[in-house]
Amino acid sequence: MGKTIMTVDDSASVRQMVAFTLKEAGYDVIEACDGKDALTKMQGRVLDLIITDLNMPNMDGIELIKNVRQDAARKFLPIIMLTTESQGEKKMEGKTAGATGWIVKPFKQEQLLAVTKKVIG
Repeated sequence: MGKTIMTVDDSASVRQMVAFTLKEAGYDVIEACDGKDALTKMQGRVLDLIITDLNMPNMDGIELIKNVRQDAARKFLPIIMLTTESQGEKKMEGKTAGATGWIVKPFKQEQLLAVTKKVIG
């Protein structure tokens, strides 16, 4: 069985590009449009990785990470931020919340796959 990755972004085109890249590499992908949608869709599912945007309506990436980290079963689930934000303070905020890594948009497909493979194999 393949590894399952959730991609969370309010931009449908970004979600599609991430999902396409990951599916081509053999991963199963679940898409969510914001943090609230992600929390709903991950219930009852086993995830290997979450790739989330930072700036989204309803619930942003930082709040999503905080919520995921409160769940004992997902405390060590790898979470990669995929965002246009590259300032040190935002990265620190993400790291403090529990982000595993950070990729700045626009991303290269090889970069996304390299980070994914490094984190979950």
